[in-house]
Amino acid sequence: MPSEPEQPELPVARVVVDVSLAHLDRPFDYAVTPAQDAEAVPGARVRVRFAGKLRDGFVLERAADTDHPGTLAPLYKVVSAEPVLTPEVDRLVRQVADHYAGSYADVLRLAVPPRHAATEKATRVERNPPPPEQVDGPFARYPTGSDFLAALRRGDSPRAAWQLIPSADPAGDWAHGMALAAAATVSGGRGSLLIVPDVRDLQLLRSACERVLGEQGFVALTADLGPAARYRAFLAALRGDVSVVIGTRAAAFAPVRDLGLVALYDDGDDLLAEQRAPYPQAREVLAIRAADAGCAVLFAAYSRSCEVQRMIDRGWLKTLSAERVAVRRTAPRIRIAADTDRALDRDPAAFAARLPHDVFDVIRAGLAAGPVLVQVPRSGYLVSLTCQECREPVRCTHCHGPTRATRRSERGRRPAPESRSTDAAEQDQLQLPTMITDVPDDDDQLAGLGDHRDLPDILLSCRWCGRFLPDWACPNCGSRRWRSPVVGAGRTAEELGRAFPSTTVRQSMGGRVLDQVPETPALVVATPGAEPAADHGYAAAVLLDAQLPLLRADLRAGEEALRRWLNAVALVRPGEQGGSVIAVGDSGGHTLQALVRLDPAGYASRELADRAEAHFPPAVKLITVDGRSAALTEFGQLLKAPDPTEILGPVELGPSAAGDVIVSRLTLRAPLAIGNDLVAAVKAVTATRSAKKAEGALRVQVDPVSIG
Repeated sequence: MPSEPEQPELPVARVVVDVSLAHLDRPFDYAVTPAQDAEAVPGARVRVRFAGKLRDGFVLERAADTDHPGTLAPLYKVVSAEPVLTPEVDRLVRQVADHYAGSYADVLRLAVPPRHAATEKATRVERNPPPPEQVDGPFARYPTGSDFLAALRRGDSPRAAWQLIPSADPAGDWAHGMALAAAATVSGGRGSLLIVPDVRDLQLLRSACERVLGEQGFVALTADLGPAARYRAFLAALRGDVSVVIGTRAAAFAPVRDLGLVALYDDGDDLLAEQRAPYPQAREVLAIRAADAGCAVLFAAYSRSCEVQRMIDRGWLKTLSAERVAVRRTAPRIRIAADTDRALDRDPAAFAARLPHDVFDVIRAGLAAGPVLVQVPRSGYLVSLTCQECREPVRCTHCHGPTRATRRSERGRRPAPESRSTDAAEQDQLQLPTMITDVPDDDDQLAGLGDHRDLPDILLSCRWCGRFLPDWACPNCGSRRWRSPVVGAGRTAEELGRAFPSTTVRQSMGGRVLDQVPETPALVVATPGAEPAADHGYAAAVLLDAQLPLLRADLRAGEEALRRWLNAVALVRPGEQGGSVIAVGDSGGHTLQALVRLDPAGYASRELADRAEAHFPPAVKLITVDGRSAALTEFGQLLKAPDPTEILGPVELGPSAAGDVIVSRLTLRAPLAIGNDLVAAVKAVTATRSAKKAEGALRVQVDPVSIG
């Protein structure tokens, strides 16, 4: 008789099962059969029977015994012996889940991509990257920059907040700098993880890494790659075939071998916040990972978030910035329109005009030397419509939805991103009124801006039901005249095209974003985040409607506005080369003043102090819980919050996205000293409700990005 196979030395596998229920957020023990012994290694994918169904899972560890009183169920199947869940990533997933009051399974889905069997079984690619560059590049322009790179080459773990000079000068080239930091870390025998907000930034970083590390010296890992490409990049990092991984927020969990550096560009960008529960932010994930791994940190940005400022204040990060003289010399010259008595004497209506005389001076001077960037906060044509007489918002007469005005020529087609003005009359200063004339009786002559005979093709329509409203009349005062207090980028491009008829006008916004524009003279109208780079930088930039982003009902409105302005300024040539920037807004506002002074650090410090006084993040731990009123009442009854926790609400937010229920919000906030205890208490309540199968789903967010 054949001998029976030997029993495994470690017959118990502790498995984390892909189940997001809060009360089941723990490993479960399963028996390992002799046939599975060799493949059921820690980190391997398995299938197990759980609650009568087959579920995916990962082996966390093998053990000799179990606390389970009965007989263990065996593993149903070992899907793959590839240990895709490393101990380091396992710890990170658990820490992130606990930090955000979420479940391990939800975070694990972000960390480990789905398996692609053919890619896993394919022959490994031999990579022979050339030796990386050993130069200081942009860091040479910063007093402590060379020391930072030298520390990375020695294998040390410095942590720095790199305050980039906002300029198209090489000193502001964040992508080249991050690639050189990764190269220095590789020279020290360790790996690097570089994270950026979006695909456009990733392309810049990819180009820089190709120059510094070679095409085979790194891999790019993003969520929008195909299954095979994403898994191939993941395996290359897991197996140690490459030492450098670049990517968007999905790559923050990448299994880099011997991690020595985590780097992040523009940490204040809301694209770095995950849109799925438990909503982790890449900056916090990397900070948690760096603390666990003891690796170096580089957070680079032209602006500065309050979260990074707090890390600096408590000594966790050191500032890596240039001297003020170098900043002033390298950055473009920045000023606010109509900020002097002389400018007001020349243009008395400058405070009321959307495009004052100073703007046209800057544009003319800029066009003589190259392209000019015009940043407009809103996309579209006429963004917000109100009655001309009583200022009542224009609503649809059928469904009471919000309305918009568009050009008749835009119906049924998407405008090209580049257009050339054909108006023959050059205007010295463009101040077209935003008032809409009386709506004529003829449907073919709908209302237009200014004189409808000049712009006869403006259509008023509903944003919800899509109906056209040629016969609209204000239900409040009966007037048939309407105006737009908020003008979008489309209308702005049209106005500037009429003012500069011999100049090419390019548009970059929404689904038609340009990546690059040539250095020939042109007007480039773009919304924030969609600004294309210009060859050798823009000659000038105009920041229009600067007051609009500051009026958003959001805690981070000022911080976000300054971030977007500085990102636009960073595309302009240095002041030494004639680069200039002009902003149109209130010259007394401290946010615009911070822009003029190029002082994001001072602004962040002041903003953090204000938030500490008002008890807002990151000075406190704040948690929002959204759901039905009855579910929130039950949540409040079960919560055992540590003292001194403030419980605010619940307050009604309005109908849900589907419109079927009314959503309310409960807000919890506590001092940072007991923040972890509050998060644990909230997670305990979600586990209790999950075990009870309580009705009414709740959305829990820890330190949400948007607080309005």
